[in-house]
Amino acid sequence: MRETDSVAVYFMYPMIHALREKPQRLRAVLEQVGIDPALLDQPTARVPATAFAALWLVQIRELNDEFFQLDSHGMPPGSFALICRALIQEPTLEKAMRQCLANFALFLRDFRGTLSVRGKRAVISLQTRSQDSEVSRLGEETFLVLMISLLCWLGGRRIPIDRADFRHQRLSLRDDAMLWGPNLTFGTERTEIEFASHYLRLPVVQDLASLKVFLRTAPQWLVIRFRNQHGLASQVHQRLRHSHYSEWPTLQAFALEQHLSPSTFRRKLGSEGCSYQEIKDEVRRAVAFERLRQSKASISDIAEQLGFQEPSAFHRAFKKWTGESPGRYRVRFQE
Repeated sequence: MRETDSVAVYFMYPMIHALREKPQRLRAVLEQVGIDPALLDQPTARVPATAFAALWLVQIRELNDEFFQLDSHGMPPGSFALICRALIQEPTLEKAMRQCLANFALFLRDFRGTLSVRGKRAVISLQTRSQDSEVSRLGEETFLVLMISLLCWLGGRRIPIDRADFRHQRLSLRDDAMLWGPNLTFGTERTEIEFASHYLRLPVVQDLASLKVFLRTAPQWLVIRFRNQHGLASQVHQRLRHSHYSEWPTLQAFALEQHLSPSTFRRKLGSEGCSYQEIKDEVRRAVAFERLRQSKASISDIAEQLGFQEPSAFHRAFKKWTGESPGRYRVRFQE
């Protein structure tokens, strides 16, 4: 984690909600980790990622709860480590995630997650019992941050989210796309995230030694999902995102631009948990979602912009991504 990394103030709200009625104690806690209390009313303001991570640890000690008193039962300190110790014994990410959701249910009373696999799609759905709308909102986001971050850590790679739906409404933040992916919707019927099910077949690559390191740096790991990254994968993503599909370079050409051999280029991307083809697919999906939601371009034009030779091929691909046609997806955001 670099000194220049930062996090939107909004993402601090789950950690400090329990102290909202104790302003003097809240001020003391924030000052202890080097955060200006005046920023609390500015959800889009930025705070250093190091301060965010420090606040995470301080609040666990302050509240004696690893879920920040957002649940009527909560998670006593040590719960997270106990859960993680069980997960590294599982052979695949699917078995580990099912075990993870079951173990969280042993502690939390108001937030219950379920994993379902529907062909090529995997969905983590969340049921919430809390009657407090703000607590529900903060708790749901915290719960799913923990789930997807654990899934990525267990697999030793980044797992992109193709769809994220939340029941609540809130302002949009520049961190959202990195955290929840490009297809994020608020005000839906249910809260759930969706990703490609093939990731669930990956092996769990962590062991006891790596778990000890992870537990010492867990808040930093969560911060990684919020920050603006400057690694090779991010450079590839930005290059493709700001180019027409017809101008996308081959892997060999991109490697040459970076003054790398193709094998070194692949290896560096692999060390960041992705491949060139995966990034291309992810950018393609992101552009499709953006064009359908924000532009008036025809579906045929969007298909052409994304490199599909026929609109029918785009329809088939989009239905695999979302379970619905491009036309139906667009209508939902115009209703």
